[in-house]
This record gives sequence, C-alpha cells and structure tokens, in this order.
Amino acid sequence: MRVVEFWCTVLVLFALLINGKAEVYIVTMVGEPVISYTGGIPGFEATAVESDEKLDATSQLVTSYAQHLEQKHDMLLDSLFDRETYRKLYSYKHLINGFAVHISPEQAETLRRNSAVKSVERDWKVRRLTTHTPQFLGLPTGVWPTGGGFDRAGEDIIIGFVDSGIFPRHPSFGSHNADPYGPLPKYRGKCEVDPDTKREFCNGKIIGAQHFAAAAIAAGAFNPSIDFASPMDGDGHGSHTAAIAAGNNGIPVRIHGHEFGKASGMAPRARIAVYKALYRLFGGFIADVVAAIDQAVHDGVDILSLSVGPNSPPATTTTTYLNPFDATLLGAVKAGVFVAQAAGNGGPFPKTLVSYSPWITSVAAAIDDRRYKNHLFLGNGKILPGIGLSPSTRPNQTYTLVAANDVLLDSSVMKYSPSDCQRPELLNKNLVEGHILLCGYSFNFVVGTASIKKVSETAKSLGAIGFVLAVENVSPGTKFDPVPVGIPGILITDVTKSMDLIDYYNTSTARDWTGRVKSFKGTGSIGDGLAPILHKSAPQVALFSARGPNIKDFRFQDADLLKPDILAPGSLIWAAWSPNGTDEPNYVGEGFALISGTSMAAPHIAGIAALVKQKHPHWSPAAIKSALLTTSTNLDRAGRPIQAQQYSETEAMKLVMATPFDYGSGHVNPRAALDPGLIFDAGYEDYLGFLCTTPGIDAHEIHNYTNTPCNYTMGHPSNLNTPSITVSHLVKTQTVTRTVTNVAEEETYVITARMQPAVAIEANPPAMTLRPGASRKFTVSLTVRSVTGSYSFGEILMKGSRGHKVRIPVVAMGYRR
Repeated sequence: MRVVEFWCTVLVLFALLINGKAEVYIVTMVGEPVISYTGGIPGFEATAVESDEKLDATSQLVTSYAQHLEQKHDMLLDSLFDRETYRKLYSYKHLINGFAVHISPEQAETLRRNSAVKSVERDWKVRRLTTHTPQFLGLPTGVWPTGGGFDRAGEDIIIGFVDSGIFPRHPSFGSHNADPYGPLPKYRGKCEVDPDTKREFCNGKIIGAQHFAAAAIAAGAFNPSIDFASPMDGDGHGSHTAAIAAGNNGIPVRIHGHEFGKASGMAPRARIAVYKALYRLFGGFIADVVAAIDQAVHDGVDILSLSVGPNSPPATTTTTYLNPFDATLLGAVKAGVFVAQAAGNGGPFPKTLVSYSPWITSVAAAIDDRRYKNHLFLGNGKILPGIGLSPSTRPNQTYTLVAANDVLLDSSVMKYSPSDCQRPELLNKNLVEGHILLCGYSFNFVVGTASIKKVSETAKSLGAIGFVLAVENVSPGTKFDPVPVGIPGILITDVTKSMDLIDYYNTSTARDWTGRVKSFKGTGSIGDGLAPILHKSAPQVALFSARGPNIKDFRFQDADLLKPDILAPGSLIWAAWSPNGTDEPNYVGEGFALISGTSMAAPHIAGIAALVKQKHPHWSPAAIKSALLTTSTNLDRAGRPIQAQQYSETEAMKLVMATPFDYGSGHVNPRAALDPGLIFDAGYEDYLGFLCTTPGIDAHEIHNYTNTPCNYTMGHPSNLNTPSITVSHLVKTQTVTRTVTNVAEEETYVITARMQPAVAIEANPPAMTLRPGASRKFTVSLTVRSVTGSYSFGEILMKGSRGHKVRIPVVAMGYRR
C-alpha cells in the first residue's frame, strides 16, 4: 500500500512540475459549513448551532452533512482537473466550508472562476509567538480553594493546544501520581501512536494527540527526522505552553542539580488535547492550523490556546478580521469555545499586533515580580552586576581570570571565534584549569549559533572554576535572559561594566613584546545567582510584547476595537520542555526551560479561563472574556500605574507609563474574575453586526466567510458590546451603547467616567440597580474638546453596593470635522 501511495505522490508532483510551480491554496465554497447550516438541501436536516452552543459532532445529522460537503469538494476538483494534477490536503467542514489543495497558479485561477467557489487564497505562514506565576497570580490561596483545591482546579475542562506538539512522558503531564482521570464522553478526539515507540500519546491527563502537516509536506518544508510525523514535540514550545495552562501541580523544576521551585499550570486538573501544527525550523502553515482548529472544535475542546500568529496582516483580504484563520476562530467561538491568542512579539513599536478580531482574547506579555541577578567581584574591589542562574564560587576565595583569546592552543584557530568559548578543543586546559574563564558575547549568541549552555560545558570540560561572558556591544533589541548553568557563571550585559572588566584584566596581565601572556594576575569571584529577587514594581509590560492600536486592514488603518485585550505573565516563565526540543539552544536536552514571549502569556489566560469555565460552565466565551477583562488591574503591586518597557532615544531600555494599547484592560486578576458582578456578553450575531458595520468591509466578503447576509447593523463598530470602548475617529460628539448583565445577587451600581482633557466623557444613567440575571443598557458620550493628534485614554468605573468593581477602558482620538 505504501508503494502505491508513494508513486501516486510522485505522479502528482511530476504533473505539478509540468503545470508550473505548485502551491497550497485555501478554497472556500458556496454553501454553509456544519456550524451554520440551517437546512434546505433535500436529505440533509439543519445542523446549525445557536450562538455559544456546543457542536454535537456525534449526531448522524452532523456526520452525514459533513460527508456531503467533503463529497462536493472532491466532485468539484474531479470535474475541473485530472486526478494526477492536484492533491487535496484537507476538507474543512465544521467551521468553514472549503478545502486546502496543492495546485498550480493556473489551476487556482480556474477555481476562482468557478461559480461554486467563493474565494481562493494562497496559503501563508505563521510563527510561534515565543514556576512562579501561580503564586504571583494568587491561585493557590485565592482561586484553587473555591474549585476544590489544586487537585480539582480545572476538573473536566479540555484545553486544546494548536502548537508544536507535546513530550508525553514529562512529569507535568503524568497521570500516575494523581487521582485517576475518568473518561470524558464529551471529548471525541483521537490519540495517535508514536511510530518509533508504538506507545500512545494519551494517558488520561493528555486526552487527545494529533498532528497536521499536509500543507508543510506539500510546501517541501517538512523534514520527518527533525519534525516528527507525530504529535511528538520536536521543538519544546508546545510542551512549555501546555504545562503553563494545565501542567500538574507541584512538579520540581530541577536543572543542573539545582531546584528552582515547583511548577504548576494555571488549571492543574484540566485535560490537554494536542493539535500539532507548528514545526521547529519553519513555524507552520495556515492550511494546517485551520485543519487543527476545525478538528479541535469537532472533538469538543472547551478552550483553545493559540501561541501562533501570522507573520504580517493578511494582504489578500480587505480586512484583518476576515481570512480563513479568523473566520475559523469565529466559528469556534460560535460553537462555545473560548480562544486565547498570543498578541505577538513585535513590541515595543505601535501597531505590531498579530491578533485582531473581537471574538479572540488577545494576550500581551508582562514581567512578573521575580528577577534573577548576580555579581562579579574583581580583585580591585569593583563589583560588576550581571545575570547568571548559577551557584557561587567558594566563599572568601578568589580565582585567577584567564581570557579565552590568551589560552589558545594554536593562534591559527582565531577563524573559529574562540572567544565565544563554544569549542573546548581550541583552548589549553593546563592554562584554564582551576581559573575563571573570560569569554566574549558575540553576534553568534544573538542568532543562536552560540549558546551560554555551551560556554558552561566548555568551561566545565576544561576544569575551569567558572566563566564570565562579557557583552562588548549591543545590537538594538537584544534581549538578555538568565540561563541556568551547573557551574559558577555570569553574563555582564552592561557594556560599560564589561569595559571595567576588560580594563582591569588588561592592566593586571603581564605580556611580552609579542603580546603573549607572561603571567595572569587578575582575580575575581562569582556570586550566588540562584535566588530570585522579588520586586514590587510588577507587573510591567515586557519590551517585546506587541502594542496597539489595533488595525482593521493591511493599510494599517486604526480599528474601532481595542487590542490587546489583557496582560498576563510572559517573561522568564519556568515550564516543561521537550528533551529532544532544539528551539532554544540553551535548553537542548533539558526537561525544563525559562523562556519569554506572548506565547507564554496566552496559555496563562487559557488556563485561568478554564477555572472560570469550571465555576460557570454555561457562560459564553464572551462572558468569560468579559469577566477576565473587567476585573483586571492597571496598577502594579506597589499601587502605582503599570509601567511599560520602552526604548529611549539611545536605544537603551526605559520605563514609561503604560496605556491600554500596551495592556488592554489591564493585568489579569484570577480571583476577581471568578466573581465579576457584571458581564458584557456578545454572540455570533453581534460579531456579524460588528463586521457589517465596519467601514470599508465588503458585504460580499463577509458573506463569503460567514455564509450570512449583512442584514444587521449596530450603527457604529464601537457599539459592539465589548468590555472596552474605542473610537479611532471621533468628530464632535459620539454616543456609544453598552449592555451589562448581572451574574451575582441584586446590586446597585454607581457609574463614574473619567478621561484625559482633550475628550469630554459622560455616562448615563449615573446609577442602576440590577436583579440577578437582569440586563441593562447604559450610554457613554464622548465629545472632542481639543484636537491633539494623539489618543486620549480614560475609563468607566461601575462600583457595586455589594463590593463588585467593573472597570472598562476608553480610548478615543479627536478630529475636526
């Protein structure tokens, strides 16, 4: 059978070579997908779900209609092309109606002209948007007890991860030390078997594991020896994100013989469903990602965690909100699935977000209260600060400093960049042994061809007591993270401090007339970098975290919708790692990694959303999102406004007061989110109204992606019932409407509004009383006072008589008529 498949593939590829360069295209078809089919085709009854209703993929109606759609896809392709000239990769049936196919550009044009086809888009690439946080967020004392303790937190909630797979044998995903996980009939996903070990990936904690690589294979990007044709994580990223959201509680983080505390996911009892669509070297392709999301919703996940985003705004559609990726996620939300997506790592520059749509919760990255620092003590009395997760040298003892360039075995090896200390065979062990080895931090470390882990291994193999890595010049945007090492080691990141070290070394090192060292006289010792320092100036918005304002099209026009939505820890997060993962050179072969990115922030929100979903199982995705946003905080631990890392004029890092374009509503507060008082709810019809009201979006395009005509408008996109208000083009006065629903006992709320002086704000009514389950409208009027050419920020605060506080940010830019 394999031989037949092989020759079929060869024939297809040969035919495609004749027809011109083949590419993967995503084709959407006339006709509704399962989630929105309301009937009308003889022999097939309606399968549409109401907004926020779970899709029953086991029903005969759903399976027969899905088969009908797939047959239509196959019939269209067979009617237009010879079988050996194309290769269909996926049929999309549940959330969008279409397919992914590997064809020539000429064949794509033929499809575009067909009356059964709505759109044909060339596939595009996506990328990964690369523990102490449970304590920082107050989960063990403030949240888990309300759900029955850590051993019940997130019970029976299924989080789907569209990522780089999972390392199933990691203790963070083990099931043997926990209460047995019972079967979950609501989940219909499958478990692939590891082709190498023949073992299943699932164990009760991991409840599903599948991989999607058809588009990657068709594009010629997939290498089975590196990428694994299975859910196995060949990268590390997928294991890390899964552990942040749902890893087991109390797992010791051990690396190089040191324990860095105990790791836990936000919802340690939640189940993990793996949909691998990202790969180590190339990221992933939208066709594979859409197939993974479609499958996850079909299988019955409750939450989707997406640490993935496009490389740039899609240029093939007129709006950022409508493309196969965002349209598929809109279908997921219609099916009651909450979606957390990383906002992107393009910060600190404006308009760098890669998560745009109102139905998605876009997550920015914060630095929490933990910092790792270390010091180098020189023989001349100077103390140089740096970073290094390492033990100290022996107390009250100093050691001779020797520079890598001065201990070469042969001067001809200079071509190998010996100062990087990556190759111990270039250096003289007799001159290094018992001393501290000085190395230089070159551009090779920035691009990943050199690593601090390798410096540590070099120093250890040469018998060095420890090492110092000195940064002599810094490229703009270079980010230095502490790396755990097994011997004393420190990275001096401040260039002026590195110069102090080099000056001391040069003046204390005696040389002959050729420059050869006669004697090493410089001495030093390395401090203890293993203990973290806790800061009150947390959280802060991380430098790399993508910033708003949000954009509505690829011309980068501002949207009337605030993004990011929320801030969560995303800097220096300890979590599980795949020992065969090679994404981070400093953690090759390790079981844990300390890494940063909005990739790490999104699963924090996915896991906390699981805790909210556990307490309120019938809440819609929008209700869960509202609870997280309205209860978030815009103050740090010291009670001051949150600050954001930003570049100064000299490209050094500075702190500025953060705005909603940095953090959305604020930093997540899990305890408050479980009991928000009021929620701003919205559903599928509301999102359609938002799309149909947004200027510049073609109603035909909306129909193509949603199979719904534009017969509903909300006057202005700012009227979408989100827990924030954004008016990107405010002229004179504009009044915005919001509806709140009481999810607690009867309560009276007093409403106050404040805004920066350029825009006047007024909320009406000034107070309202709501019974349990009741909804009430209120309005917010914004008036231009002065045109400043920049956004004004403010907020609406609703204070309840029972102690609830509901806060929503307001953002507006005034224009003259």
